[in-house]
Amino acid sequence: MSRSNYNELLEAGCHFGHLKRKWNPAMAPYIFMEKNGIHIIDLNKTIVKLDEAASALKQMAKSGKRIMFVATKKQAKDAVVAAIKPLNMPYVTERWPGGMLTNFATIRKAIKKMSLIDKMATDGTFENISKKERLSISRDRQKLEKNLGSIADLTRLPAAIFVVDISKEHIAIAEAKRLNIPTFAIVDTNSDPRLVDYAIPANDDATKSISLILNTIAKAIEEGLTERKVDKDKDAENEKEGQEGASKFDKELEEDGTPNVSFKKNSKDKEEAPAKRTTKRPRAKA
Repeated sequence: MSRSNYNELLEAGCHFGHLKRKWNPAMAPYIFMEKNGIHIIDLNKTIVKLDEAASALKQMAKSGKRIMFVATKKQAKDAVVAAIKPLNMPYVTERWPGGMLTNFATIRKAIKKMSLIDKMATDGTFENISKKERLSISRDRQKLEKNLGSIADLTRLPAAIFVVDISKEHIAIAEAKRLNIPTFAIVDTNSDPRLVDYAIPANDDATKSISLILNTIAKAIEEGLTERKVDKDKDAENEKEGQEGASKFDKELEEDGTPNVSFKKNSKDKEEAPAKRTTKRPRAKA
């Protein structure tokens, strides 16, 4: 069963592309028609591609991998925060800092700097410095929080990135490609779908269209996280049962001296070993 339906996508305006003169020829397979100088996206293909992307991201989430969401355009910021923040996945809605992926070690140093400033505020260091220095450090902390606060718990490179508008976020796509990180994206008629691994043809300018697709993706990721939690609970329960069984076996062994279990005799074993010869043969007379 599809995760979205034609009417929902239609109502959200996912089918509206860009002006015909701004189109990218590589998007031709996903264009249904041209009307009043505007390309109309084939929503049947949008449904198929959205399902493919959602299924792949669900499996990543189920295996414990992190997916980074990138959307710095104004109409997409709030949609990303609303859909992705509850999942505890990293996201970038401010300016994409060059080297976010390819120079990840430096980004981690900047994130650690935030922790260091927080520690200074609690261990009394701020009391021993001037008010001007304290104000300057606090401003640096606010700037770091604005740009990197949403990826503060990202300790290693993400397993994939999801981008809204690959034309605007071309630097993020280029860095991910360089590191062989799978890329997912909403691709409008003015972009090249070949630049990403999973392209979802849809309107990447309308807030309703972006929100609908992000919510669909977020729901799939949530399913993956839930299934992961269920599997971990089952493993923990099985391990607990195994430990209880081992403890019970040890207890029975201590009380009876022998384990309270019966073993079946192997059919290949002999039922009774032959008696050893005890009589000596008489020596022959010379």
